[in-house]
Amino acid sequence: MAVKLRLTRVGKKKQPQYRIVAADARSPRDGRFIEILGHYDPRQDPSALTVDNEKAVKWLSEGAQPTERVAKLLEVSGAMDEFKAAKKS
Repeated sequence: MAVKLRLTRVGKKKQPQYRIVAADARSPRDGRFIEILGHYDPRQDPSALTVDNEKAVKWLSEGAQPTERVAKLLEVSGAMDEFKAAKKS
């Protein structure tokens, strides 16, 4: 089973908020997911981002592939740096 780290849209119409989730690559965008890793609200100024870095690093080390946007968000949160440091040691 290929696992992807991606965004799932939640919130009202015209008011998007997103969850960062680990999901099977075959499931739909807002469908079934395995685990919630964090939240992202692009409408706040500055954007609100909360990520559980331990869970994100665990999924990355198990081979989960982040989408482009989630990879950028993980860079901002510092999870990618933790993953790269753990990978080297």
